[in-house]
Amino acid sequence: MTKKLLYISLLALLLGAASCRKYVEVTQPNQRTFKYTSDFQALLNDVNVMETSASLPMLSSDDINIGTNTSMQNLLTNGYDNIYTWAATYYTSDQSDAGWDQLYNLVYVCNQITANVMTSTEGTDQQKKQVYAEAQVQRAATYLTLVNLYARVYNEANAASDPGLPLLLSPDLFVNLTRSSVKAVYDQIIKDLTDAIPNLPDVGANRLHPGKGGAYAVLARTYLYMQRYTDAADNAAKSLTYQHTLLNLDDYVTGGKAFPRRLDNVEVMMSKKAMKPGFIDLPLSTDLVKLFDTRDLRYVLFTRNGTSFFPAFDGRGSYRDRMFGGDNNTVTVGVGVPEMMLIQAEGLARSGDKDGALALINTLRQNRFKAADYAPLTAATADAVLHLVLEERRRELFGTGLRWFDQRRLSVEPALAVTVTRTFKGNTYTLTSGDRYVYPIPPRNIDLNPELIQNAR
Repeated sequence: MTKKLLYISLLALLLGAASCRKYVEVTQPNQRTFKYTSDFQALLNDVNVMETSASLPMLSSDDINIGTNTSMQNLLTNGYDNIYTWAATYYTSDQSDAGWDQLYNLVYVCNQITANVMTSTEGTDQQKKQVYAEAQVQRAATYLTLVNLYARVYNEANAASDPGLPLLLSPDLFVNLTRSSVKAVYDQIIKDLTDAIPNLPDVGANRLHPGKGGAYAVLARTYLYMQRYTDAADNAAKSLTYQHTLLNLDDYVTGGKAFPRRLDNVEVMMSKKAMKPGFIDLPLSTDLVKLFDTRDLRYVLFTRNGTSFFPAFDGRGSYRDRMFGGDNNTVTVGVGVPEMMLIQAEGLARSGDKDGALALINTLRQNRFKAADYAPLTAATADAVLHLVLEERRRELFGTGLRWFDQRRLSVEPALAVTVTRTFKGNTYTLTSGDRYVYPIPPRNIDLNPELIQNAR
């Protein structure tokens, strides 16, 4: 029996857009279809849909810890408290999971494009292929986020049997939501990306639109989460041949420059944003803050004393979402140049090339300190360099939620796995390797679609 997927709200968005375009061919009451190639391009231009990513990992990752601050604890309601404490369930059946719904909305838009753009009119074959390819990259990036939220960490031995996601590749509103395997989801992600690359320009029209460099970057992140580190490094290196410019943060401390918006940032390869959960300013964990030299310009620019926030708290808080007013309350989580350098460095370190790995992270760090304060990192062994790379990832990517995905993949390596403990409203909670690294499927969706199997928690 087929069930209605809870992304039908996207249909209203599509129909709303139709009022200002020349949509024709009514196929059923109150529904229109797109006709022109430019109509499908317009869907890809919608930042409110195409920049969608996950926000909740900011709460579940060990980047943050609100401690015993009662005012902060009382702000975590409506499921945020459950996410923060890695509870067995996050939401009740009468609550929706905005992350699941919005990400599947994006999948639906991409499926509309791939199903119809090649038969659209008033566009060249090359234009149609590029629009199709962009939709493939967007769909792949979205499924990569979903599978790393709602499915187990990729494990080659079990991936073919571990439940993954409903793998939807057509814009049908009435579909069976049986979960495909983790392997099937990753196979589709890789297929979408590799099929798309030949039809993409070297660099996209802007940072919302991925070019070849952006697609290789998503592929690098995919292989990273699969723990295929050589493949991850190779694709990161390919992405950097198309885009490799770094911001020198000293320009924004003493140079009088305004920090660029996400869509104007030369480091961004494919723009995605995450909204600060509940618009709450979250305290950074002591373990994270200890990793920073206070002369590190990421510490100077992207953190503030807890007394700068409301409610106030001890320690430091993330200021990333306030660096540019136009991006207030959101942070950049799309693939970018620094992350690709770090992925390549990790792959090199894991393969024994400590000097190559060090060169990459030191190049990054040169742009994160004043010249007078910079000192290159050194290490005697590849294993020591690997730890330096992983620490640099924490410093570079903190406050975005991407740390959660690192915790997941590293949780299968005993030498690199972490145990995280939090105290919340008088109770102590501990996160160890295992199924608490998998978000529960929203109960509301399971109630409407019984073929959806809940994750073990």
